[in-house]
Amino acid sequence: MPIAWLLDQFKQYGPNPAVIYQDREFSYGWLIDQIAAWQDRLDSRNVMPGQVVALASDYSPKAIALLLALIGRRNIIVPLTSVTAGEKQKFLAIAEVQVVITLDDSDEWQLDFRSITPQHNLIQALQIAQEPGLIVFSSGSTGDNKAALHSFDRLLEKYKKPRHRQRILVFLLLDHLGGINTLFHTLANGGAVITPMQRTPEEICRAIERYQAQVLPTSPTFLNLLLLSAAYQRFDLSSLELITYGTEVMPESTLRRVRDAFPNVRLLQTYGLTELGVMRSKSRASDSLWVKVGGEGFETKVVNGTLFIRAQSAMLGYLNAPSPFDADGWMNTGDKVEVDGEWIRILGRESEIINVGGRKVYPAEVEGVLQLMDGVEDVVVSAEPHPITGQIVAAKVKISTGESISDFRKRMREFCRDKLSTYMIPQKVVLVDKPLYGKRFKRIRKD
Repeated sequence: MPIAWLLDQFKQYGPNPAVIYQDREFSYGWLIDQIAAWQDRLDSRNVMPGQVVALASDYSPKAIALLLALIGRRNIIVPLTSVTAGEKQKFLAIAEVQVVITLDDSDEWQLDFRSITPQHNLIQALQIAQEPGLIVFSSGSTGDNKAALHSFDRLLEKYKKPRHRQRILVFLLLDHLGGINTLFHTLANGGAVITPMQRTPEEICRAIERYQAQVLPTSPTFLNLLLLSAAYQRFDLSSLELITYGTEVMPESTLRRVRDAFPNVRLLQTYGLTELGVMRSKSRASDSLWVKVGGEGFETKVVNGTLFIRAQSAMLGYLNAPSPFDADGWMNTGDKVEVDGEWIRILGRESEIINVGGRKVYPAEVEGVLQLMDGVEDVVVSAEPHPITGQIVAAKVKISTGESISDFRKRMREFCRDKLSTYMIPQKVVLVDKPLYGKRFKRIRKD
């Protein structure tokens, strides 16, 4: 069984809490029993090993047990969550799903068969090899959602090396490699997976206090929301030892404010891609955006300021797009970086660079300055076409001051005058009253 080694670990952890959900603790012993129970249910309903199975559920103890049972049966698993509910039918078709298992908020489950036989050569090859698989979809922030097929055997290999046992709050969901990484890192080391009731600053802080969470993995956008809410001041977060952030570029101003708010917490930048998995990282310091990425199973190089990665845990390929790997297995990440010896600083995606008359502008740099302005709650910077310079810098801004657009523009230009080059100051500004981030707490740069 592909997870026999993991079940052996679970037996050692026995009565210790594996999952904390809806104010209840579920032990490793309970998890072992539930995995066996799911195996029996799947057998009785004729869900065959190797089939492509969609698991439609958010985080819950039963969903985790079902995921592990499916891996043990060498199924190819397609996690679907409420975040992507509107794209469910499209994802089912692309992934050639044969069985859909849905768990609702009460953990009631439903099983539906689809009359389909997978035709994609990558899926067929994984089935012939009798390996468990994982299909995850990219966020689509730079185009259509791409379906990445992984071998679960490859993804799980790194968790066999013992790490620290910690209580970790899960922020990213099961349909995201970051969420999968948090889950298996925690369980493989006998820690506790803490699932918040809601992903709001208030509820996240409540869960940290109540269950003594040691690690909070999240995004820069959520950390900005946390600072604005001041919820961290209303709860005892003294158990928190580490905040990790990833999925998007961290504005320097946000990092400094987080450091000031949590002086006793270590801050760590993480890095991973849907196509490659999550790699180990080390920040130069808690208030630094310089980071080392890689570690065992990963190789990195920088070519013309762009980061390239080769990974043992790389996906087998896309189901609906050409392979992004070259003949030697290297992938162009599209991330522009600065280099200082073994350290890199991620500037932003090449596709998001704003070209103002041949001069490059990275959105995160401008966003970081605008966020320092009084009353600016959030901002998203992007390119706008211009007949003379090719592009100009445009900004959508959410403010709490109630000032007019003309007054804000005037104040913004004065504020930025000694902080940004003239061509970097937004020439187009739109004030908005809606969130500027998506359900994954990541900035939305396209309409």
